[in-house]
Amino acid sequence: MVGKNDSNDLAWVDQVPRLDDLQAGSLKRIFDLAAQLPDDWSGMMGRSTLQEDFGSLRFQLAYMSYALALTYVHRLPAAPELFRKPFDQLIQKILSPDVWTYWHYVGTGNGPFNRALGELPATWNPVERDNIMYSAYVQSMALLYHYLFRDDKYAKEGALTFSVKPLFWGMGGQHFPYDERSLNEHIYWNMVQRGYLGIACEPNCVFQVCNQIPILGFRFHDLVYGGSLAEEVTDGYLKAWEEFGVLDDAGHYRMMVQEHERAAISFPDQPWVDFWMASLMHAWNPDMVERHYPDQLAHWAVDGPDGTLSIKPTIPPNGSDRYSARDFGWAAVCASEVGDAETLSRLLAYADRFLHPAWSDGAYFYRRHDQLLDADGNFAAMDPHTGNALLAYARLNVPGGLQKLFAGPLEDAHFAQPTLVDCTPGLDIRRAWYASNRSALVLTVSQATEAGPVRLEVGNGVGRGNWRLLQDGRPFDGHVHLRGERIIIEFELHSETTLVLSWV
Repeated sequence: MVGKNDSNDLAWVDQVPRLDDLQAGSLKRIFDLAAQLPDDWSGMMGRSTLQEDFGSLRFQLAYMSYALALTYVHRLPAAPELFRKPFDQLIQKILSPDVWTYWHYVGTGNGPFNRALGELPATWNPVERDNIMYSAYVQSMALLYHYLFRDDKYAKEGALTFSVKPLFWGMGGQHFPYDERSLNEHIYWNMVQRGYLGIACEPNCVFQVCNQIPILGFRFHDLVYGGSLAEEVTDGYLKAWEEFGVLDDAGHYRMMVQEHERAAISFPDQPWVDFWMASLMHAWNPDMVERHYPDQLAHWAVDGPDGTLSIKPTIPPNGSDRYSARDFGWAAVCASEVGDAETLSRLLAYADRFLHPAWSDGAYFYRRHDQLLDADGNFAAMDPHTGNALLAYARLNVPGGLQKLFAGPLEDAHFAQPTLVDCTPGLDIRRAWYASNRSALVLTVSQATEAGPVRLEVGNGVGRGNWRLLQDGRPFDGHVHLRGERIIIEFELHSETTLVLSWV
């Protein structure tokens, strides 16, 4: 039953989170990239490094998925179906051999930090040993998907299978079947065997930051299946790193340990190490991160024009001209996570002025730019990882967003609340929030393309009693009907509008 009483005070709706234009545009960029055809990496390719560097496809896909999770949980929690498909598409993309076959070559070692091991046998299995910089992203994404949507798709046997299917060699190809549980167990025992210090990325190279990702994965496993793997591993991690120190004497995070030599390695002038590490460790060790963040920021920050802020960039070694905005992007993510709103605002203002912002069909991002400085000497480099994923993550996150996600905010009550379960394709969803204290679902929508008829479908709304529907504070004059267990709302949309569906 639809009531016509609009006497409720709706001033509270203004306090409900709403995506602004740049946040909505950043989210659409992720949706658009996720929806590209398989193995279409348009807009995601940087200077070729054979998928070895920290801007490779796996990093873009993973941090776009984390940005989706944070946006869903903290900003649009009543629109899970808006996020389920693109999140799933990102998981499918990270399983592509385009993303992980680098390991067949990188895993042989004989590089600058693992020469002592000699040349190792090549393997096609990208998760069997080392390579935590890939395996943990698959682990965490699959388990996070299960947790967010209560969908056990990746718990099924072989659901995470890594396959190479060549045309002219290796008859039959190579296939390595896992699922979210078997992959998680494999990573866990690798962690245990190394005394919780961490699992190597490249052979012999245990990066601190890369081992924050399996910790996230263990926590999502605990939230889905129960247990305390994350607590066990983080306790063991801190004890193992006492040998080297999580931080060096100057208060910066150590970059990595060489396993064979048992030697800690850090390089000067690498801001990304501090900010990336802090962004992720804040999920489970916020006190430590927040204690050291101010001094780290002060060390790396560079004042920009008109109150903007930049970050001292890492200069590639040996005369390389492979510049990136990685330091800048991770500083923005870190500021968003620790709740430093002023720094985040100043960084984003710099990016929106100097780092090649662009709109494309309603999507907002930063175009690749390979030059370090502009004509006036301002930092100007931009890479796809920062331009597609990191700055979107920073803009869409909330203070302590990853920490809150790690704590496990989604309980049974959340999944029983009224939600937007389907809508006309192309709608721009700015609000989707169920206020349980008011028994009201708030949806703010606009048309991403031309005006016209739209349809919204609400689940978990039938059987709660009578309802009333207001549009921009007035009685709704469109069409409302039931279809099975869904409430169908249909109307003409000409500009942004806010609907409040409440139960009495």
